[in-house]
Amino acid sequence: MSSPRKVSDSTVRRLSFYLRILKEIRGRGVQTVSSAKLAESTRVTSAQVRKDLSAFGNFGVRGRGYDVAELQDHILRILGLDRTWRTIVVGAGRLGSALTSSEDFSRQRFSIVSLFDNDAAKIGRRVGDAEVRPIEDLERFVQAEDIQIGIITTPAKYAQEAADRLARAGIRGILNFAPTRLEVADPVRLRNVNLAVELEGLTFAIADVAGDSA
Repeated sequence: MSSPRKVSDSTVRRLSFYLRILKEIRGRGVQTVSSAKLAESTRVTSAQVRKDLSAFGNFGVRGRGYDVAELQDHILRILGLDRTWRTIVVGAGRLGSALTSSEDFSRQRFSIVSLFDNDAAKIGRRVGDAEVRPIEDLERFVQAEDIQIGIITTPAKYAQEAADRLARAGIRGILNFAPTRLEVADPVRLRNVNLAVELEGLTFAIADVAGDSA
């Protein structure tokens, strides 16, 4: 089964939510689930659930719902989580080290195999099972070790250079945590994660609620 070329980011995010719900209820021994139950847990309509899933094929039986194990396996394949993704981190500071040490990545089939930095004091240090290597070794390592994903946690001024190195090395996808927007050319896929922007959105929401109640 192949995925369509054009699927919105919001649909992909909802698939991730559905997957988490399916994992949780499968762990409780539940064998079938309705679109209404998935909708209730993700705060969308049951019609939206059916529309999201129908973009990738025909799942479920009318009146009986979805087989939990089967639907979970389908979504894992759709999201590419039925394989292990070899990953590196560029930037061995606090954030890069924290991400590398996180067990959530390995549970989700992302294997962080090394970190890279230009600080000589960090070279050779181990973070969990991963070693910090000099940035000059990045291209050779990516190609020799079949690395598919790069995570950037450098200061903003070094982030574009890191992205350019990753792209030249043949990386397929980049997740950028540096507080700056990056540009890469096809076929590299880029996702920017700006923690400050997310926090500012949260504080706006809190302030707005406080203003309404004043």
